[in-house]
This record gives sequence, C-alpha cells and structure tokens, in this order.
Amino acid sequence: MCGIAGFLPPPSRPDADPAAVALTMCARIAHRGPDSQGVWTDPDSGVTLGHRRLAIVDLSPQGRQPMTSASGRYVVVFNGEIYNHAELRQQFGPLPWRGHSDTETLLACFDRHGVIASLPLLVGMFAVAVWDNHEKELTLARDRLGEKPLYWGALPSGDFVFGSELRALEAHPRFEGAIDRDAIADLLQYSCIGAPRSIYAHVRKLEPGSWMTLPLSRQTRSGRYWSLMEVAAAGRQRAAGPTLNDTDASDELERLLGQAVRGQIMADVPVGAFLSGGVDSSAVVAMMMRQSSTRVRTFSIGFSEPGFNEAEFAKAVAQHLGTQHTEHYVTEADALAVVEQLPDLYDEPFADPSQIPTYLVSRMARRDVTVALSGDAGDELFAGYNRYRLAARTWGSLQRFPLPLRRAAASAAIAISPGTWDRLFGVPNALLPPQRRIGNAGDKVHKFATRVMRAPTQLAMYETLLSHWEEVEQVVPGAGARRPRIEALAATLRADANGVDCMCLADQLGYLPDDILAKVDRAAMSVSLETRVPLLDHRIVEFAWGVPLHQKLRGKESKWLLRQVLYRHVPRALIERPKQGFGVPLDQWLRGPLRAWAEELLQESRLRAEGFLDATAVRARWREHLSGQRNWQYALWNVLMFQAWLNRRPGLTTPRSPSLGPRP
Repeated sequence: MCGIAGFLPPPSRPDADPAAVALTMCARIAHRGPDSQGVWTDPDSGVTLGHRRLAIVDLSPQGRQPMTSASGRYVVVFNGEIYNHAELRQQFGPLPWRGHSDTETLLACFDRHGVIASLPLLVGMFAVAVWDNHEKELTLARDRLGEKPLYWGALPSGDFVFGSELRALEAHPRFEGAIDRDAIADLLQYSCIGAPRSIYAHVRKLEPGSWMTLPLSRQTRSGRYWSLMEVAAAGRQRAAGPTLNDTDASDELERLLGQAVRGQIMADVPVGAFLSGGVDSSAVVAMMMRQSSTRVRTFSIGFSEPGFNEAEFAKAVAQHLGTQHTEHYVTEADALAVVEQLPDLYDEPFADPSQIPTYLVSRMARRDVTVALSGDAGDELFAGYNRYRLAARTWGSLQRFPLPLRRAAASAAIAISPGTWDRLFGVPNALLPPQRRIGNAGDKVHKFATRVMRAPTQLAMYETLLSHWEEVEQVVPGAGARRPRIEALAATLRADANGVDCMCLADQLGYLPDDILAKVDRAAMSVSLETRVPLLDHRIVEFAWGVPLHQKLRGKESKWLLRQVLYRHVPRALIERPKQGFGVPLDQWLRGPLRAWAEELLQESRLRAEGFLDATAVRARWREHLSGQRNWQYALWNVLMFQAWLNRRPGLTTPRSPSLGPRP
C-alpha cells in the first residue's frame, strides 16, 4: 500500500524542476507511505512519477519505487498489492530477479504481455501509473472493484496530473480548484461523490476495472479490462439454468474465500483483521484462523450507546475462534474529537457518518499491525442489507394499488403535520413494550409517503430510499437535472431480473466503491494502515453473481449461503441477532454537543455568501431537526461535511457550466 502522484506537462511549458514539483505532491500524501519516497523524470517528455512507500512485501531497497522494468521499457509507480504475484513469477520461469516485490513482478508482466494485456492476469487491488519509454505514453489503471483510488485531471494549463488523493493534485503549481456543482448534488443525495466525478470540475476518478492511455499527442485512449455489468449479466444467465445444490455451493464459496484469504494474509509485516462479530468479518477471521500458524490479531471498538455497540458480539466470536483480540470503548469525547479532523482525513467531501468509527478502529489497529483484513462487500454480494428485503416486501404490497391512488394517499398523509402524527401514535405506542414503540412517528410517516408511496416502480422507490435530499437540484443552484441511477441497470441483466439483483448491482457499482471502499481507504491510510478485502476477490464476485436468489435470501435469513460457510466454524447462536450499522448517534449530537459547530457552518449569511447551497432550504431542515419535528441527521451531515471541507479551502470557485464531458 502506498501513494502515487505525477504529471505530464504540456510541450510548451516544461517545469524547470519537475522532481521538486513531484516531491511536493508526494509530501501531501506522506501518510500513505511513511517508509520512503522516490521520483523519476523523463527529461525528453517531462513526465514525472512520484511515489510514497508503505513497505508490506519485500522491505528491502529492492522494492522501492519508481521502478524500471528489466528491459528498460517501462517505469511504474503502483499503489496496492498483487496477491498472485508468486504464481505469476513461476509462470515466467527463471529470471534475474532483483528482489521479491510484487512491483517487480508487475513490470515483468508488462515486459512479457504489454500493459493492457497484463491487467486481466492480476489478482489484487491496485492503482497503477506506468510510462512506456518506447511508445512515449502514460497509462493509468485501476483494480476491478475500485479498492484503490486514482484521480486524474486535464488542467486548463495543459498539464495532465494524477494521484492517489486529491490533495496531491492540489499541490501542483498550476492546479485550478473550480468546484463542480453536480458533484455537490451527488454528495447531498448519496453522502459521497460517485465516479467518474470528483468535487473539482477538471478532475475525475478513474473508474474501477478501467484504464486510460495518454500519448504525447494527447489523443487519449481508454477502455475496460473487466466489467461488473457484464459479470452480472453473465451470472444471472447462469443462475437461470442448472445451479449447484446448497452443499456444493457452500463448499465452493468456502474454497474461494479460503483461497482469497490465503493470498491476502501474505506480507512481511504484521497482519490482523477488523472484527465486528457480524457474518462477514467473522467469516473472514474464521478463514484466517484456519490458515494461520499463530493467533490472528483482531480489533473492534465499542460505544456506550446500546444501539451502536457491537463490541460484545465481536468479543464472543473472538473467544470462540481463539484470536488475540483487542477492543476499545470509545467515549463521546473521543468520537467528537474526530469530527474536526474529517475535512483533512477525507480530502474530498465525504459524509458517511461511519467514517468516524472506521477511523477510530483503524487508529487502534495500527498500533499492532500494518495490514488489516475487513469483511466489507458481503452485504452487496449476498443481499445482506435489510433495505433489499424491505424494498421487495413493501413493493409487493404497494403495487396492488394503482399509482394515482398511492400518490393521493401520500398527499393526504403529508398534509397532516409530523407533530399531529406523533400524537396519533402516542396512544398505541403507550400500549407497546419499549422495544416495539415507533419513535419519531411523524417523521417516518412523511418519509414513507414521500419516498415510497409516490414511486412508480420498485427501483425508483429504492433510488429515493438511498437519497437524502429530494429534488436536490433545487438545493444546489446551477446543478443539472438528476437522472435515476438504478432503473437503467435493469436492462443490463436478464429481462426477468428481480429487483433485489438490480439493487445489489446498483450498490456494487456505486455505494461500494464510492462510499464503503473510499471510506475505509482514507480512514486507514490516514494512519498508514493497509486494508484488504477478501470478499472482493474478483473470483468470489463472479461466483456470487451465479448464485440464485434463494441461496442469498431464504426465509428470514439474508446472506444465507455465506452464513452456511460461517456456521461451519462459528455457532449460529453467536451470530444471529438484529443487524445494526457501524454508526454514531448523529441526530443527538447535532442537537447537543455538535450544535454550535453546525450552527456556525450553517449560518444563513455564510451560505448566501458562498453561493453553493440554497440557504432557505438548508436552514428549514436545520430548524426542523433542532425542534425534534423531523430527523434530518443524514441530510444535514452531508451539508455539514461539504461546508467543513469548503471551510478549509477559502476562495474556491465554480465554473459557469460544470460538465464532466464524456466518461472515460
């Protein structure tokens, strides 16, 4: 795990000291690679590659980057890990290897197969920049599922810049920070900015599974070497035919997960794992314990608030598996202290509130290990989120009624104030046990009426459930009209594809790389911790898409197949419990200890002076939240994270006609 940065200047404006520029860019991402740094420059073209190293495999100087291939043709900077690099070396036969780093193996692949043809051969996570000395062209590539970030920008000055994080690009002397208003709209709706867009108009994210090549002529070529859309479509075709029985499917998933974990525990530094006690992380740790000769280090954090604490569950699983477990109970003060750091930890506005506990558990783990495996992606691959089942069940009931009737009923429900609904629910709530009472009933009724009852299709309903602001273009003046992201995905699957498959695909394409993986990467790398995700081995992803729905959702159980693998190693009684998120009590904090901080960022005069957000709409939600009428915690957090980020960057502008242009 490392950080990369670099640039290709325009022919008319070479830099007097390109190495100094690259070192400045790399200094901004020193946290990604505290062990060493390096810079390489081609004197003819001016292309400059920079690297910050977090040594994981081959700790010797032979693993340092930038690194040149044995032929001298390719020079590479590389962030990530190639898990099958030992197998690739065996295929090459005896070569005069300088060391045992996966970077050297990657370059040998390029020498033998070429850059683009090598990408499908790699099992791993990576962001790569490679200069071809023969063709005089720069190629960028990103791993299949988007575990490792890679930004690139074509600046108005003619410079082409790239880096692992935006802060590296910002350090280039000719960088221009014009904000893309459509990116703000993305953030407000979904808590993150989806690829290929970035917060800046002139910068994009390279999408997962893709590559782009920039020759000196600037006639860019791009393409995909792996497509999740194609994998999903092919998988659904397989699932429609003869499939494995339950036992054989469980055996195959266990084999694949064991294979992935075996490749990902290989390192020349201490390796551990995050453990929440849930299905996904417990399955990963169980596979680690099977293959480790020593007790695996596991880490979890706990909160005093019962609805947010999973530490006891994690401890029970750790004791059963026999791990060397470390837990830390986080105080409210600990968590709140992180809030002011968030605009620096996440150099692009990011608003998933689980960013706070993710940073805290990463910081704790880094004291003992350099690499941590996580259980991310199980929910997206095996239909684990409650919202999948809820959306399918709710739509099954709603579709019995014509859309005009549903919309009329929704209008009637919204006409009654949230406070009145609270009073109406007061009597039945008093008769129910505390755990079954409906809190904020009026808020829930209004959200159900607005987001669910008015939806024309199941996928449109799911889209609104994911969105924290309706009609967000009215909140972000100048943003373009929003287009539904999910409904178009149905056409990529079989004509009879079920809604759950489409929801899973939408989350794998968007929520997983743009939110979950970005959150973990920035939180962990801020403390120089490498994270690895065994469930995102592309062979597991391809297998999961061929699994029929009845082996993912069965009865009241989600992730049914993954559970069967886990129950071979951990008793069912330790795992079965209501699912809870990895979050924090934002609604209470915004009305309490964070109120003054939020009030300063949401001042009406400030919002109007900045001009990015509609002050009237934002202030209305803030007042409703403070009064307790509505719970707007996520909508407001999205705004606050943008405001806090903007506060660190005074003087930023916005282009008159923000546009990303064609997708790479």
